Amino acid sequence: MSETMRAVVVNEFGGPEVLRLGEVPMPKVVNSDTLVRVHAAGLNPIDVKTRAGKGASGAIERMPWVPGGEFAGVVEKASYELAPFQPGDEVYGMLLTPRYQGAHGDYVSVPFMSLAHKPKSLTMLEAGGVPLAALTAWAAVVEAARVHSGQRMLVHAGAGGVGHFAVQLAAFYGADVVTTASGRNHDWLTDLGASQVIDYTSERFEEAIDEPVDVVIDLIGNVQDNTGSRSLEVLRDGGLVVNVPTGSWPTMHEETEAAGRELRASTLKLSPEGRILTTIAQLFDQGDLQTHLDASFPLSQARAAHEQLEQGHTRGKIVFDLTAE
Repeated sequence: MSETMRAVVVNEFGGPEVLRLGEVPMPKVVNSDTLVRVHAAGLNPIDVKTRAGKGASGAIERMPWVPGGEFAGVVEKASYELAPFQPGDEVYGMLLTPRYQGAHGDYVSVPFMSLAHKPKSLTMLEAGGVPLAALTAWAAVVEAARVHSGQRMLVHAGAGGVGHFAVQLAAFYGADVVTTASGRNHDWLTDLGASQVIDYTSERFEEAIDEPVDVVIDLIGNVQDNTGSRSLEVLRDGGLVVNVPTGSWPTMHEETEAAGRELRASTLKLSPEGRILTTIAQLFDQGDLQTHLDASFPLSQARAAHEQLEQGHTRGKIVFDLTAE
């Protein structure tokens, strides 16, 4: 096996123009790591933020940095003879970048506890855009919000990568789901389980919601039209707001406390757990969860992929196809 591989590399922080397709050392396989040949890898907002010098950039100890926190592919080398995932197995998983070299390259080395068998009902391209986004939605909806039947939940940015999974998971577990999105996504999100879709381009969600919600899954924060702060207006007394994008609402705790209604607030940090990905795969294969692939790019078009995601109108996921070249 070659000592190097293709990868999207970042040598300095900045705009999409800093992205390069280059050669980097093959990832090392140690301890419980499994070597996976990547067929597809999702692009997420955290990749864009970190490339720009925000996000997880403070944890990058050396350049070049390879982005990419989710992938689907085929096991090349198992960590030991009786390891759960063996050569030839189709898997999908999540990487803790930048502690691990990212997935926007030909191979990844990842602990087998962060892997699961790929959903049989999904193509490699579809599966490559699932793990990080679906695990984020699961952490927010199932673990933080403790979703249950009869709960009323507002999901901001319901048409995005995390949002469209959050809407489906909340509806699957019995919640009454309200979501915000542009008008073109109204019918699609209704089909995914939302009972009310509010067009943020023409309506103020705090005016359109006529009954308080128990939980707000905030996938925007205050970086756009003070969405986070305005969300407190629709929360019932004692309700919960979960703010997901890192650094998007720095004053959240002060504002919820100042509201004086015993409101609860939490940020979110993600753990790449393969056992949850196994459950998510089952939901896909039994028809209770679906994903939407908005666009796919070869690695050589990383700049175009980042530019498209930064426009903010993606429905579902953008994915790199590593078999395209």
